[in-house]
Amino acid sequence: ENPVVQKRMDLMKEIKSAIGVLGGMAKGTIAFDVVAATAAQTTLIEQSELVATTFEANETDPKSEALPSIWENWDTFVEMADDLTFAAEGLDVTSLDGVRGGLGNIGASCGACHKKFRM
Repeated sequence: ENPVVQKRMDLMKEIKSAIGVLGGMAKGTIAFDVVAATAAQTTLIEQSELVATTFEANETDPKSEALPSIWENWDTFVEMADDLTFAAEGLDVTSLDGVRGGLGNIGASCGACHKKFRM
């Protein structure tokens, strides 16, 4: 098991978890709570800011879903990671409507990057 790849996978799990909290609130499966929403947003911002650094080394592992195109198109990958940070920073977590309104941008950012750079 490659520890560099494991660190990347752990980072992505943290991002997924934070989005899961916000998504659950948006869907109504988790009660809206401004403190929890703020914590999820903070995690999302902090973790998304680490994406480029965490993926910098072109390392592989059979468990990895990262495509070689990440390193072949590094500048695009970094821009997409920055897009996620920007979307997370712009999220209004002071109300349920704010979370619902901004979650689409976050989802679009994740989806665009995964479509291009993940198996």
